[in-house]
Amino acid sequence: MNSIAAIDTKSSLLKVISDLKQLTKVGLSLSVVFSSIAGYLLAVETVHYQTLFLLSIGGFLMVAASNTFNQVIEKDTDALMKRTMNRPLPTGRVSVPVALAIAILFTIAGIAILYSINAKSALFGAISIFLYTCAYTPLKAVTPLAVFVGAFPGAIPFMLGWVAATGEFGIEAGFLFMIQFFWQFPHFWAIGWLQFEEYKKAGFNMLPMNQKDESATRQIIFYTAIMILVSISPVLKMTGDFYIYPITAIIVAFLGGIMLFYGIKLHKKQTNIVARKLMLSSVLYITVVQIVYVVDKFLH
Repeated sequence: MNSIAAIDTKSSLLKVISDLKQLTKVGLSLSVVFSSIAGYLLAVETVHYQTLFLLSIGGFLMVAASNTFNQVIEKDTDALMKRTMNRPLPTGRVSVPVALAIAILFTIAGIAILYSINAKSALFGAISIFLYTCAYTPLKAVTPLAVFVGAFPGAIPFMLGWVAATGEFGIEAGFLFMIQFFWQFPHFWAIGWLQFEEYKKAGFNMLPMNQKDESATRQIIFYTAIMILVSISPVLKMTGDFYIYPITAIIVAFLGGIMLFYGIKLHKKQTNIVARKLMLSSVLYITVVQIVYVVDKFLH
């Protein structure tokens, strides 16, 4: 009997862990931590591992809290979409009070940990949670401008790493913010294109003018081009301590060119297959570009 009880306990524990991973969107949260670490490494001469550890934990809790608040607010709309209907809240596996308690606990802990690094890091962490939860999430059902609003909290992590390292928000942190800010438009509109029918069921406006048409793809191309220009601009050495070699700018431009290629192809073909390729190329872009920047910095 004891062995059966032990198996049941283990099974229950695994289910709780699985639900917690879904509530906090662990994969997304880790990708945000990756951005913060890249921003930190770009700013420092000497790596302080305690600060790096605190930034990672604080950043993770910050995003996990935002994602949990988001799922509490969208519990009913999540139930309408195939992609989200099996999440812990719509299925009733986790109650709203429990999810709220987790979100509040993670918010307090995340901001406190970021505050232990410096006050500006905590401030930007708090702004990120507030904008994501109180502006972006409710606006999704009101206006396509939600993507613009959501790009602000989404762009904070890369810049947060620099602020955690220096305690300052200057031109360097501003450029890191802008790179991730402009990247989000083609990224999220590619997802909006793929999930258009599903989002429509939930009443979400995730494409420009809420239309799956050429006006949307034109905007994707426009914002991708701006993203490339902003991403290579540190080669001009007009961005303070954050600058890159010409070869790095060429690599970054090439990676952006892949996204631009799929943006133009989507404009011509208007298919989900191309939209998926654009979305995947955007994930590749933001990941590799951040690594390339860090490698470049340590070659200076």
